Amino acid sequence: MLKKDILRRKDDFTKIYKRGKSIGDRYVVLFYRKNNLSYNRIAFLASKKVGNSVARNRARRLMRENYRLYSSDMKVGYDVVIIARNAINGKKSYDVERSLKNAIRRAKLFKD
Repeated sequence: MLKKDILRRKDDFTKIYKRGKSIGDRYVVLFYRKNNLSYNRIAFLASKKVGNSVARNRARRLMRENYRLYSSDMKVGYDVVIIARNAINGKKSYDVERSLKNAIRRAKLFKD
């Protein structure tokens, strides 16, 4: 059974990119859009510009882990796409954590 909180469909991504909002930070870019559901849907992306498969997987793991730390403090009902910038290569977890937290805060996705 597929997890319901992961974005998979191309038209969902297209809607987020075209009608959603974006916030850029040093190591990540965050796209988000209201989805009118009772849960958030999330996707973590790293293009080939980030590096080889090892580097891309590490970037996704870093973003996923740091999102997990803040997911309980976020508002509900959003589609979120987090994209790694190529500057994420070689960075430690706390650097990515700071960048992701700053992007989420600037998008006003934290609960009050």
